[in-house]
Parts: sequence; C-alpha cells; structure tokens
Amino acid sequence: MQSTVPEAMVHTDVHENRITNIDVNFSPSAIAIGMGLNQNSDSKNALLKLFKTQDCPMVIDADALNLIALHESLKVALPKGSILTPHPGELKRLIGDWENDYDKLEKTKQFSKKHKVIIIIKGAYTTIVDDEKLYINTTGNPGMATAGSGDVLSGVIAAMLAQNYKAITASILGVYIHGKAGDFALEKKGYESLIAGDIIDQIGKAFMDLYPSDNFPSSKNII
Repeated sequence: MQSTVPEAMVHTDVHENRITNIDVNFSPSAIAIGMGLNQNSDSKNALLKLFKTQDCPMVIDADALNLIALHESLKVALPKGSILTPHPGELKRLIGDWENDYDKLEKTKQFSKKHKVIIIIKGAYTTIVDDEKLYINTTGNPGMATAGSGDVLSGVIAAMLAQNYKAITASILGVYIHGKAGDFALEKKGYESLIAGDIIDQIGKAFMDLYPSDNFPSSKNII
C-alpha cells in the first residue's frame, strides 16, 4: 500500500491476514471499515471495540457486514447514522431471504428504522434506504460489476463524510458520483475491460460534470 499509493498513510496490524486490533490514536473525521477485515473472532472483537469507542460517521462494508449478520452484539452496537453498503448477498445475510423486490425493500426499511442506519443496496439502480425513505440512483452501468467497485463506492462516501456532508447527502451524492465516474470510464474502456481503478480515474470528471461552471460549491453550501 505504501509503495503503490504514496498518498496513503498506513497503520498495520500485527497479523498479516486479518485485523485483530483497531487502535485509532487520533480523532478521525470518518471511518470506512470492512474491506479485508476478516470474519474471525479477533476481527469481531476489534470491530465491536471500534463501534463502542468511536463516534465519527462510518461507512460499513464487506466483512464488517458479514460479522454484523453473524453477531447480535454487533447489531446492538451499530453506531447510529452509519451507512451500510451491502451487495444483495450481504443484504440477505443481514435481513434474511425475501420473496420479491417489494419484500426486500420492506425488510430493509425495517432494519434501517430499527438500527437507525442508512442502507445502500448496491446493484442496477442502486437504492438508498433511510428509514421509510427510498432514493433510487440512475447512474452506473453493468461494466461496474467488477472486483473492487464497491470498495471505491465506500471510499467516495467516506470522503464525503470527512468533508462534513450529512450522512444521507454523502450517500446520495457518493452513489451518484461513483456511477457517473463508471459511465465516463465505460466510454474509454468498454464493458468487458472496465476495472475499479478506471472508476477512480474518472471521479474528478464526474464532479466537474455535476458542477460544470466556475462556481464550484463548497460542501457547506449543499449540506
């Protein structure tokens, strides 16, 4: 990570293949957690500690979602206002099976309301669930169904939170920008060869497309 992404500041765990302790010795503005976390008991305890000790906005994805599905103690400790970003398989582990899309949305709304979290159901026409409210995104394309694309989304949303956007605004804007960047990447790469890094490369263009004038707004103007 340090050699390939020099902008990133890296704090490593004592174990090479799993996270066992999340020792945050500063006050983060936002946290994205789950990617590469692992699902063993050490990782579960580390995640539970994080939930109980950090009060900054969180984006929760991947292994963190699977751990939450497995352990009731993590569901109870879920920080209010967190943003969960499951794909359909992860969502099914969280809320159980569903009979149809209507049933899926109803069960997702119940989970969102009970735990006071926002749930982003990734897929075609990604849906953002905030209690009883639904927001359906229109950007994105099938080429984005590639490894790492969801990680990029979590990063974009976490970046929005770190700039003090409200959780629901960060969710809506993050999903839109992520999809728009994927659409720009599609123009260059096509469906078959599009990878997650191509989406990252187009994020700046996606923002500029949203605000094409010279009067690019600050976050405080659109929160």
